[in-house]
Amino acid sequence: MLHDPNHLYIFDTTLRDGEQVPGCQLTTPEKIEIAKDLEKLGVDIIEAGFPVSSPGDFQSVVALSKAVNDVIICALTRANQNDIDVAAEALKYAKRPRIHTGIGSSDMHIKYKFNSTREEILERAVAAVKHAKSYVEDVEFYAEDAGRADLEFLAKMIESVIAAGATVVNIPDTNGYCLPDQYGAKIKYLKENVRNIDQAIISAHCHNDLGLATANSIAAIQNGARQVECTINGIGERAGNTSLEEVAMILKVHNQAFGSLTSNIDSRMFTYLSRKVSEMMNMPVQPNKAIVGRNAFAHSSGIHQDGFLKHRENYEIIRPEDVGLDEADIILTARSGRHALKHHLERLGFHLEKDDLADCYQRFLVLADEKKNICDDDLKSLIQEKI
Repeated sequence: MLHDPNHLYIFDTTLRDGEQVPGCQLTTPEKIEIAKDLEKLGVDIIEAGFPVSSPGDFQSVVALSKAVNDVIICALTRANQNDIDVAAEALKYAKRPRIHTGIGSSDMHIKYKFNSTREEILERAVAAVKHAKSYVEDVEFYAEDAGRADLEFLAKMIESVIAAGATVVNIPDTNGYCLPDQYGAKIKYLKENVRNIDQAIISAHCHNDLGLATANSIAAIQNGARQVECTINGIGERAGNTSLEEVAMILKVHNQAFGSLTSNIDSRMFTYLSRKVSEMMNMPVQPNKAIVGRNAFAHSSGIHQDGFLKHRENYEIIRPEDVGLDEADIILTARSGRHALKHHLERLGFHLEKDDLADCYQRFLVLADEKKNICDDDLKSLIQEKI
């Protein structure tokens, strides 16, 4: 598989890892709807499901394979023949199929999950990749719990699976354990110590147990990873996965730091898609969530509002339009200043002289202490009181 070293491949697992969240299961038509939106968004790979896990998941992979044209459709398996056979069957209509197979790489998983040895695990990994390769050209291998794996053994495993035909090697921080410098160093070590690493794309799959999923994914990119596995709104097992919108906007805001590295993501779809996924999966987005949270572009502190109204970039590094919002919100509260009040009054068509504004502001503060947020009707009442 030829890959562009200046392209960051976005692997979306909203419909697989994201859907594993309790209460978030989607119907096949809902999955198709989201998949079509993800295709428009510009993701490179959609992980459509884990076909052997249930008849519904199998059908979803079949349906998504038929529904999308330009995106790679990926199916997850464990490192066993039956899983891979079932995944290959589910992918038979895909224009660009990928089988994603793998096994534990940490001594913890080898001993306590598989009751096995490093040698046996290595054999199973290679056999799984070879079997998947007999069905599809594009095979991704995941070294589960790579975040806690011994580096030398991990490098040996990655070299072996690439030699067996893996086109992408996924280095998951399955438990969200690593610090960014540790995870970045792990990717760098593989780049420098796996002899055939140039024959595969390195992928980062990070979990958010310590709130470091995005930071770890960025560290991976800085050290040579060229695929990031993520979800809309950062949903996923336990504390979630790397947030797609965060990675994309970091790349956009810090474009100089990443040189010529680009993705195909149309960030203007983020607000729409975030809300759609949240609603369909019954998974509310926390108000202070980066990029797509309700308060991500809301200013309520008087000092911030004044600075923002004087020059937007004083308090915003991203334009709301870039993520599909019409404009930022200036929220009126008891912390707001005269500048914010004047802004909202003028928006409603009221232009007050300095003394009248000062009087209105004092009455506004009294009201704002009584109410948490002030709406347009409250402002109109303040003006009418004076009249």
